[in-house]
Amino acid sequence: MTAENMDSDKDKNGSGLIEEDASRQRNILSTIIELNAEKRQKAIPWYYAPTYLLFWLALFFAVVVPLFNYLPTAVRESEESTKPGEFVAERAQKLLLVLDRMGPKIVGDEMNEKTMVDWMLREVDKVRQVMREDLYEIEVDVQRASGAYLHWEMINMYQAVQNVVVKVSTKSSNSSNYLLINSHTDTKPGSVGTGDAAFMVVVMLEVMRQLVISEKTFEHPVVFLFNGAEEQPLQGSHAFISQHKWSANCRALINLDSAGAGGREILFQGGPNHPWLMRHYRESAKHPFATTMAEEIFQAGLIPSDTDFRIFRDFGPVPGLDMAGAYNGYVYHTKYDRFDVISRDSLQNTGENLLSLVRGIGNAPEMYNTEAHSEGHSVFFDFLGLFFVYYVQSTGVALNICFSIAGLVLVCVSLWRMSKVTGLSPGAVTGSFGIMFVMELAGFVLALGLPLLMAVFYDAGDRTLTYFSNSWLVIGLFIIPSLIGLMLPVTLYYTLQTNHKLPHGYNLQLAGHAHCVLLALLCIILTAVGIRTSYLFLISLLFYVGALAINLLCKLHDRGFLWSILFCICQLLPFLYFSYLFHSFLVITIPMTARKGTEVNPDLLISILCALGTILAMGFLAPLINLFRRPKSIIVGLALIMFTFCMISVSDVGFPYRPKTSVMRVNFLQVQRTFYEYDGSISLDDSGYYFDLQDRRLEQPLAETMDISGIVHLEKECETQMMCGVPCFNHRWCEARKAARWLPRAQRVEIPGSTELELLNKTISADGYRVVYNFKLTGPGRMSLFIKPLSGVKMVDWSFLRGMLDKPFTYKPPYHIFFAWAADDAPIEFYLELTKFDGKFNEPVFEIGISGHYLSQLHKRDALSQQFIKDLPDFVHAMEWPASYARYVY
Repeated sequence: MTAENMDSDKDKNGSGLIEEDASRQRNILSTIIELNAEKRQKAIPWYYAPTYLLFWLALFFAVVVPLFNYLPTAVRESEESTKPGEFVAERAQKLLLVLDRMGPKIVGDEMNEKTMVDWMLREVDKVRQVMREDLYEIEVDVQRASGAYLHWEMINMYQAVQNVVVKVSTKSSNSSNYLLINSHTDTKPGSVGTGDAAFMVVVMLEVMRQLVISEKTFEHPVVFLFNGAEEQPLQGSHAFISQHKWSANCRALINLDSAGAGGREILFQGGPNHPWLMRHYRESAKHPFATTMAEEIFQAGLIPSDTDFRIFRDFGPVPGLDMAGAYNGYVYHTKYDRFDVISRDSLQNTGENLLSLVRGIGNAPEMYNTEAHSEGHSVFFDFLGLFFVYYVQSTGVALNICFSIAGLVLVCVSLWRMSKVTGLSPGAVTGSFGIMFVMELAGFVLALGLPLLMAVFYDAGDRTLTYFSNSWLVIGLFIIPSLIGLMLPVTLYYTLQTNHKLPHGYNLQLAGHAHCVLLALLCIILTAVGIRTSYLFLISLLFYVGALAINLLCKLHDRGFLWSILFCICQLLPFLYFSYLFHSFLVITIPMTARKGTEVNPDLLISILCALGTILAMGFLAPLINLFRRPKSIIVGLALIMFTFCMISVSDVGFPYRPKTSVMRVNFLQVQRTFYEYDGSISLDDSGYYFDLQDRRLEQPLAETMDISGIVHLEKECETQMMCGVPCFNHRWCEARKAARWLPRAQRVEIPGSTELELLNKTISADGYRVVYNFKLTGPGRMSLFIKPLSGVKMVDWSFLRGMLDKPFTYKPPYHIFFAWAADDAPIEFYLELTKFDGKFNEPVFEIGISGHYLSQLHKRDALSQQFIKDLPDFVHAMEWPASYARYVY
């Protein structure tokens, strides 16, 4: 055969192979198109799609809501003989009623400094009378202390604050390592404080009683700190941990507080760096309710509250558990925080948890050397209140990385399997996956972005907090837009692109794979930056990887839509957990939005929570609407529901506030201002109401119901006057002063007391470049000093803490010193030492502002102020008091 014939045969054979390959590809494509057409014909009728979505909604209401609201049945005193060693809620409830009837307990008032202290001592004595004297002993100390510390942007000074401290010990034990239990007895102005925190006080008393009547002894002494000055803020805890004789022996802490009234208490801070405490919580807490996510949100400053845990952690340092009641936060710090909104069962819930925890940690071997067990942060969470999970952060890192990689690997195996079954090249299948990943990424962005966009639109229209009283509105305002965002890109791609290379069943699996890869990447990134809340992505990946592995092994992966049955079954637990977790967060945070202040749109936080909850609970499930015919009609239906909710929200239903149940918080002071110049003349002498507004819409809700037409913004005052020329109360008020409002009044405010600043002497140093001023200050139980050196002058020393002066780049003038006294109203004396470069001290050197605050309900409001308070709408709770402000120039 000639070379030409050989070449000719090769060309023919090559051409034949190419034609054969092309024919095979056409047959595969034709088969896939036929399969897709057949699958579409066999797709589930569209009217089953609403049933599919309603199933998950029904699961939420049938399982999540009842478990979230579950409380144990309270034990009565008559049952005590048959239930020995159990917490008796009825006895605690009787004590709670007594505290409720006492009324507000303001630091400095006789009610807090004498009546409450005497009552506490009597109740402790009653416990002593039933104590097993052969097993236990009780020591009681009433601490009175003065001190100071840096707190945020101010020096927090206190004088003669009081704590009732009780140490309970087992006689047979020689341990000198104490477990500290803390809560507070004082209240906010205008609030009886039955939930915050008389609830925790009576729980502590009943726990103490059960400890000392039990035959079950404990190894380590337990110190019960009934803290008399938490609302000041946090002064009683600082007095104890910095000065009390037992504080040095405290090795662990259980801090109890409240941001609501009743319900279940949440463990929202732990450690730090002591995971053994979480082990004891897991072993002891009968009704767990906890999450690392709450800890990271709280410590990021997104919650407008603080607790004594900060003081014990920073000034002890004492590791511990921080637990707080957070249900019905609408009544927190209002006059509606009363006995009648707290159930006996909620006392039982907290009491059972605390009693078990005290017994567990009270016998913990780690208490002998807690530092030896400092092993890093913990990842912790409960599952529907049924059980508790915790592990150390290093374990969390390993789990997150392993399951993220496992998800990526199994997705690759699935793509390879699709290629093998369909005969398509791996590149073609990977290309389809790439397109689906882009669709899933777009869905993620929309699911997060659409609720945020709703929040921005409502804020622009002055319609924030429409869901405040009717929290179900968040379903239509934020959750449904997020759900639409998850569905839209994938559904449009499936319905508009009919020439898919893969069968429809595989295409739907690609959507899940794309979501898995996205979560795996997010999990790896968040883990790398140390965010422990990334455990949420781990939970999603764990169940998806499990379902995918089983589908591959059982070959359900390749059998039409059968894989989706196992997939949905495996998504039941993640759906329940995520819907439970974010429902909990919404119940806790929605009441907080009305006290978040005016600078940040509160709807942003709620929309983000709704979006994240929807993405995690429905991220894998939402694309499955494409199992049904006409999936776009489902999206249209959801959009109509969303529109209906929007219409409802802009009606009267969407007005945020209701009398008694969900009130608007209005903080304002009745102020008398006097500005003294350097020569002693008075440049300003006026009166008015100074508003520290909490509503994003500022005074608008008030202006709709009462005449406040004279109200003005303090922006111009802030440009010319130190601290805007108003007596801001503490660091939170001062931080928000530029958004404050001032309503002048012609009639002088009658102040129920006086604040006097007396210059004792002024001494210029021998070199002529320094001057020392000595002062004596007399006034009410709460005063603030604002000090601002003038141009060319520097503060070099004073009698207060030096922390501010030692960190000039952190703390800048005007300096804020907050002072409070409790059981002793003796004047304070202080000095200021300043330097001036030119040595001229016979001219103005510094400004000093003195504000006096008369918080107690015992301080009389003048007639005009009383009328103003009476004229406030019935949906308003006013936290108000008279205040004076005098500005001097020296």
